[in-house]
Amino acid sequence: MSEKKKFNIEYEIKSSPRILYSFLNEPNGLTQWFADDVSVRDQVYTFTWDDEQQTAKLIAVKENKLVRFRWVDDDPSYYFEMEIIQDELTSDVALSITDFATDDTLAERKLIWDNQIKYLISTLGA
Repeated sequence: MSEKKKFNIEYEIKSSPRILYSFLNEPNGLTQWFADDVSVRDQVYTFTWDDEQQTAKLIAVKENKLVRFRWVDDDPSYYFEMEIIQDELTSDVALSITDFATDDTLAERKLIWDNQIKYLISTLGA
């Protein structure tokens, strides 16, 4: 199995950090754009897509700023992170995604994030 490499993508989002944050860490918010269904118990999130489930542990959180998850069945050194960045001068808000992928799946992973974030933006009405 080839090694995964860290990558980062940033998206401009017209939303307040507080509202955006609720879509990143609350099951109800995540269900609206990230997965078909999301449940959480003891910091472990169960994501469902087309009747397939994956579980991830919430390993870092900063209110209105950042959430970091680690897939339970993945290497402990890999994670995916969604960080809200607000420009101090303009107050513009961006969502920074950090994830890991192998060379042969990198383009596909980026496309998945692009599609998910487009859906998030339309859900926010931003």
